[in-house]
Order: sequence, then C-alpha cells, then structure tokens
Amino acid sequence: MRTIRVETSAATILLTEAPEPKVRDRQTGEIAKDAVSGEALMTLGVVYIEDGESSLIKVTVPESGVSEGLALGAPVSLPGLAARPWESVFNGQQRHGIAFRAAAVTPAAFPAAVGASA
Repeated sequence: MRTIRVETSAATILLTEAPEPKVRDRQTGEIAKDAVSGEALMTLGVVYIEDGESSLIKVTVPESGVSEGLALGAPVSLPGLAARPWESVFNGQQRHGIAFRAAAVTPAAFPAAVGASA
C-alpha cells in the first residue's frame, strides 16, 4: 500500500504517551524491528491538533530517533511523519486502519497564539 506524507507545519502535536518498545509478538514479548535497518522500534502517543480538530494517534519511530528531554503534555515535532493504510484478517475478522511512522520525535515549542497581544 502507498505511504502518504503528513504535512505537520500547521499542526500542534502534544506528547500523551511516553515512547516505549513496540512489541511484535505479545506472547513472546519480541520487540519489533525495522525491516531494513534491524533497529528496534518504539511507539508513542500524541494528540494531533489542526484547524480546531484533534486526533489521538500512535506513532512508531526508530529507537535512535527518540530525543532526550521529552515531557508528557509538551509539544513535539515528528519529522518525516507518514501515514500508511493497512488491512488484515485476524480470527476470521477483517480489520483495517492507518499506521503512522516518523523518522524521529523531538521536543518542540508551542506555536504563538493567533491574535495574541504582546
């Protein structure tokens, strides 16, 4: 399936769940690895706010892309954010969704409020 780049310049992205290892197999505890580099993958939760609407999403990043200084509730940047539609059949039931992946997660600044006075 096609990967779709997500333009984030007009969005506010807040960290809601700290990065933790992405589990590939819950029964064995195996950690997911990047198919190309073999690097361990991490997942984190963010709220993505744009044009007065918000969405809670999970994002996967490589372990080396997780920056120091991340704080829950603080703004973050997700360079290289991309969305990829997926679908699968599990126990006879068809499932589908959108997987989000970024090259990194770094601390960011809150955008200036629209119409704010000095």
